Amino acid sequence: MTRRYAFVTTVAALLFGSAAANADVVLDWNNIMVATVSGQNPFSQARFAAITQLAVFEAVNAVTGHYTPYLGTISAPPGSSAEAAAIAAAHTVLKIYFPAAAASLDAARANSLASIPDGLAKLNGIAVGEAAAAALIAARMNDGAAPPQFFMPVSSDPGQWQLTPSCPAAGGILLQWRNVTPFAVQNSSQFRSDPPPALTGIRYAKSYNEVKLVGDVNSTARPPHLSDVATFYNLVSAVGAWNPVAGQLAIEQGSSLSENARTLALINMAMSDALVTVMETKYYYTGWRPETAIRDGGLDNNPRTDPDPAYKPFIVTPCFPSYPSAHASASYSAREILARTFGNRPHSIALSTPAMPGLVLQYKTLSEITDDIDNARVYGGIHFRYDQEEGGVQGTDIGRYVYKGKLRCLRRCDSDEAVR
Repeated sequence: MTRRYAFVTTVAALLFGSAAANADVVLDWNNIMVATVSGQNPFSQARFAAITQLAVFEAVNAVTGHYTPYLGTISAPPGSSAEAAAIAAAHTVLKIYFPAAAASLDAARANSLASIPDGLAKLNGIAVGEAAAAALIAARMNDGAAPPQFFMPVSSDPGQWQLTPSCPAAGGILLQWRNVTPFAVQNSSQFRSDPPPALTGIRYAKSYNEVKLVGDVNSTARPPHLSDVATFYNLVSAVGAWNPVAGQLAIEQGSSLSENARTLALINMAMSDALVTVMETKYYYTGWRPETAIRDGGLDNNPRTDPDPAYKPFIVTPCFPSYPSAHASASYSAREILARTFGNRPHSIALSTPAMPGLVLQYKTLSEITDDIDNARVYGGIHFRYDQEEGGVQGTDIGRYVYKGKLRCLRRCDSDEAVR
């Protein structure tokens, strides 16, 4: 395990400096997007990321024509600059949704466009990108992301979710997310998880006792590196993790601008739809969190689950039901698409966050990342292992569905020959 974790003295920006120098504008603006949306909750991050990357894809694809479009309403004059289209699309979406970042976004746009020769191709490309952005923004108006809705428990029965200390007085948050219009799947219940395990069963007891042992804030059974992992993935959302992974794999493989636009659109569509789906499942079953379950372990009629009234999770419990894991669902959806795009061969992947200076998580496979994310939620004390397992199944199914059904090649694409 320790071979995968390294402490360095340079900041994260230096780590990826050489990669950024070789990145195309699609990858550059993907990095800008991740930084811009980072202040939002993980669900909003995924929605904004999907809108941005679909606008970029639609703009680039209008010029290149490599794939079936998403909306199909954007056309490009012959010879338009795909690079200018990508820049304008990302910039327009982000500036509309994040006006407070206008100055930095405008500066980044000017810097990116400066590398493209002036002329009709550039002007046409900008117009295409702005049109694609406007079309995606219009398509997502009134999609159910607002206004916020809350959930108050209607039962105190064992197994039923109860408010935890992080909850506002209004109750469980993001109830409205179960009704957000998906980008690709048919509806939020299409990939609803099967019911959670029975409280009286062995699977439940095994998961209960694992998180009780390793997830408490004072646990001595949690290795230091897994404390770091739990903290890291509490700070870094699925969007914040998997977009950098996709960028590194794209650079490693030497993917084209058009391929990168498609890959980033696919993973962000899938992650957003996974988070819509998982919230539908969460509020359908309303399963309790370990924080409640372990304190009330004497009420579950399972002789294998001794209670601990003093249990406190290592990281703060999110204020919504436990089953299944949202981080798992979103992450496995992205992993499935990236595995199909870049293959399951060994890679060289590094993740970091300025919030944990000097820590770099190093990975050779995509499955190592999802393994860490699963462990992060269990060792963080906020999820049962079966939450992670079922979230992984749900996310994998969504990723497969999105990859097979959206943005398909109109002629042979090398990325489609990867994996399988």
